[in-house]
Amino acid sequence: MPQKILIIGACGQIGSELTFKLRSIHGDENVIASDIGYNNLDVVNSGIFEIVDAQDYGSILHCVEKYKITTIYLMAAMLSATGEKYPMKAWNLNMDSLFHVLNLAKAKFIEKIFWPSSIAVFGPTTPKHDTPQHTVMAPTTVYGITKQVGERWCEYYFDKYGVDVRSLRYPGIISWKTPPGGGTTDYAVEIYHRAITDGHYSSFLSEDTELPMMFMDDAIDATIQIMDAPANQLTIRSSYNLAAMSFTPKDIAAEIQNHVKDFIITYNPDFRQQIADSWPKSIDDSVARTDWNWKHKFDLKKMSQEMLTQLGKKYATTEK
Repeated sequence: MPQKILIIGACGQIGSELTFKLRSIHGDENVIASDIGYNNLDVVNSGIFEIVDAQDYGSILHCVEKYKITTIYLMAAMLSATGEKYPMKAWNLNMDSLFHVLNLAKAKFIEKIFWPSSIAVFGPTTPKHDTPQHTVMAPTTVYGITKQVGERWCEYYFDKYGVDVRSLRYPGIISWKTPPGGGTTDYAVEIYHRAITDGHYSSFLSEDTELPMMFMDDAIDATIQIMDAPANQLTIRSSYNLAAMSFTPKDIAAEIQNHVKDFIITYNPDFRQQIADSWPKSIDDSVARTDWNWKHKFDLKKMSQEMLTQLGKKYATTEK
């Protein structure tokens, strides 16, 4: 029997690209995309799409039963920067949705869950360089708090109820296909767009703010790889550290200038600077690399070339 997959939050930055990739692997008819609205028409029109409220258990259950879902990817969340503006909304969305999906698995309606965590689980007292898998967390944002608490509940449901839940601590994700979703690392997406459209960019983080980052293709590959890994190879049921590269706004600007000679960057840090300062500069993901053979493909140079090439084509098409 083929997997029947439900993606909740399929219109978001990661959810949309995950939808297309999973459909290419499992077939359009076996991957059900869902979101709270028709926010991404490319996703909506690409296959089966349902309106699902991630905070409504009944809404999710109806979709699960309708399509005989076996696997859920829960990608709906309010991210770090937006979450600080609406803390209780972030808490309710991020936690209610997770409990609903965990309880569906506990009740044997579904067999497997993917739930993303984040480097936001770490805080100012966490070791900044090569942050280990097991370490001090103490997050300082609502988003980070929900992810840390969520990790504990995932592990609890695995230990107590045998729920097959799998998770990755995503670093900042960079993509040319979809806009960023309200996170602290959004500058690393915006800067490529502005380099092409305006020739200059004002960064909301200071020039030396180093953060762990990852190209979307690697993030999608990692997500699918951990879901395909044999259960007995997984030693972490909270969430795996995941890494590819670390850089600063100054680093990324210099790489862009290799392609866009007159590109100019200025720095005007805002409230997101404090969030970024609480996060690690680099991540040790050796456990993921050992357990399920994780390997990234994109570094800053390769990613920048791909971003500028694809965005150049995209804007040239738009102008026509």
